[in-house]
Amino acid sequence: MTTNRIDACFARLKTEGRAGFVAYLTAGDPSLDATVELILALERAGSDVIEVGVPFSDPLADGPTIQAAAGRALDAGASVRGVLECVRKVRERSQVPLVLFTYLNPVYTYGFERFQADAAAAGADGVLFLDLPPDEVGTNGEFKAAPGLRSIRLIAPTTPAERAGLLARTAEGFIYYVSREGVTGEQTSVSDSIAAQVAEIRKHSALPIAVGFGISTPEQAAQVAAQSDAVVVGSAIVRRIGEHGAAADLVERIEAFVRPLAEATHSA
Repeated sequence: MTTNRIDACFARLKTEGRAGFVAYLTAGDPSLDATVELILALERAGSDVIEVGVPFSDPLADGPTIQAAAGRALDAGASVRGVLECVRKVRERSQVPLVLFTYLNPVYTYGFERFQADAAAAGADGVLFLDLPPDEVGTNGEFKAAPGLRSIRLIAPTTPAERAGLLARTAEGFIYYVSREGVTGEQTSVSDSIAAQVAEIRKHSALPIAVGFGISTPEQAAQVAAQSDAVVVGSAIVRRIGEHGAAADLVERIEAFVRPLAEATHSA
């Protein structure tokens, strides 16, 4: 049986005694072809896992930066089929773990079971459904992940303790702890409750815990890495893709921005 790339990645990081760096981008911004090159650049810069956002017209959990990126991607013609093809192209050149980050609406339009099967066949390693309650997974068989795909779960500071336990126990691959209330976006400082919240989640699961929301500088990345198993950076990357999307050296700019974030994470 083939080992899932997410599992293998975090096992290696644990052996090395390092926190992992997880990068997020919105697929299709500025184009799907550019997304392939950006993913490869994120890997070169030191990203251990890459979250690939499936653009959706009503991304309620996201702040203005990622909302704008989703709009640009949709305007450029991105679709679920196109995102899966993007994953397939990355797999021809890389084995970096890939997690599809999506809302349920575009997946239902595509076909839920078909999406799971096609995502696994394309080379995705996990899926994070932002608006899929774990209760539904337990009562509705169609929501179970396809073999080979890890079901990533989100836990927030406002998640009740009992529900956080349920989320942690049913998670696969890793747990994404959202360190702040509200929508995605860069922050000037990190939350001072991360260590306590991570410790609480660890009571329910031995999975790696990745912490994100608002991290945008190497200093913040190092601070969070010292309190968790991985650091997630999304909006800061997406904002720069939006700012330099038309630049001939877009890929180089993003790689240069991400490298110090990854280095700070790995060195913490």
